Amino acid sequence: MGYGMAARERERASSLIAEVVAVADLGGRRRDALWALFARYYDRVERARFERDLDAKDEVIVVADAAGEIVGFSTLVVETMTIDGRPIRLVFSGDTVVDRAHWGSQTFAFAWIRRLGAIAAASPLPAYWLLIVKGHRTYRYLPAFAGAYVPDWRGGDDPALLRLRDAVAVRRFGEAYDPATGLLRAAPGDGRLAPRWAEVTPREAARPDVRFFLERNPGHAEGDELVCLCPIDPANMRPLTRRLFLDGAVA
Repeated sequence: MGYGMAARERERASSLIAEVVAVADLGGRRRDALWALFARYYDRVERARFERDLDAKDEVIVVADAAGEIVGFSTLVVETMTIDGRPIRLVFSGDTVVDRAHWGSQTFAFAWIRRLGAIAAASPLPAYWLLIVKGHRTYRYLPAFAGAYVPDWRGGDDPALLRLRDAVAVRRFGEAYDPATGLLRAAPGDGRLAPRWAEVTPREAARPDVRFFLERNPGHAEGDELVCLCPIDPANMRPLTRRLFLDGAVA
């Protein structure tokens, strides 16, 4: 069995289905379901704030189970910026939630990577993934996805990529971003992971990548976010990621 078929078989076996939906095409029932899922995992966020953030995005990757219940989603927006005279394409991840019962499924991750492939294929501009991270589990997507990203728990950050990260973050978040720490400080009305989900187990705390995240973002439990940037380029991807990415690019 080839890789593509094997991946599809694993996704099918999980009984989950991922779909890319334009925010403008979300109906009221889907919006209600997204909010209900988000509110189970995040504290201190009002529905109106959630709706504003949702309407500022282009698309939602929606994951549903066999009964059609939404069990995961991630929002995204694609922007073009000119930094130091160089135009770039930026894919910014917004709110992301996967229900605990499905943390072992790869359906969302596979769909996300394929969508990145399609987005990158639509423009010749260099593309980057901007990810703001409240929790260590989300940070761990980066080393699974790519070889180079900042900040990297292994050290040896590329200074040029760090400068680009800072320039992009200042452009997008203004004074809320602190280049000295790489953090986007939580403001009133910003959500935080509910304490149950922000908790770090002893086993997780023993991981060097988790320790790095906790050291770099000591206020994560209060909603502070570590700002990360990753080049979206097949040459920068892990073999598994690259195959999914290229699959999405030709779909």
